[in-house]
Amino acid sequence: MLVIGIGNSYRSDDGAGLLVIQALKEKQLPDDVICLESDGDGAWLLDTWTQAEWIILIDAVSSGATPGTVHRLDLHSNIAPSDLTLCSSHAFGVWEAIQLARALNKLPPKLLIYGIEGENFCAGTSLSPAVKRAVQEVVELICRDAQPHMIK
Repeated sequence: MLVIGIGNSYRSDDGAGLLVIQALKEKQLPDDVICLESDGDGAWLLDTWTQAEWIILIDAVSSGATPGTVHRLDLHSNIAPSDLTLCSSHAFGVWEAIQLARALNKLPPKLLIYGIEGENFCAGTSLSPAVKRAVQEVVELICRDAQPHMIK
């Protein structure tokens, strides 16, 4: 299992995915769970997940939902709603990497996205209160997902 937190820690709520990874690194996860941080570069993502069987991506999103809302998307079961934007400063970011992998039949066998609805994406290093609470919620959800009986 590869867990990748995506974001920019200098754009307020956009750093939520990175904070999830930092919190997960302090937990006792199974040895086969690898936690990585990413700025969301799509080419890096495609290269990184090529050998993984199960990927969990965590990123800040913007859909107009209430800040702090946690969206859980299984990319093999459904497609992200059109009003859900994975925040990226890259021309080829997370969503583009997913779409290219889908077109090339190169999606990992299991791909799950936790999108944390952001409120503030301006310059700064602190999270809004609702997003801070959602970070802890996502950490707990991923810990549950990472239980050995769930990895099979």
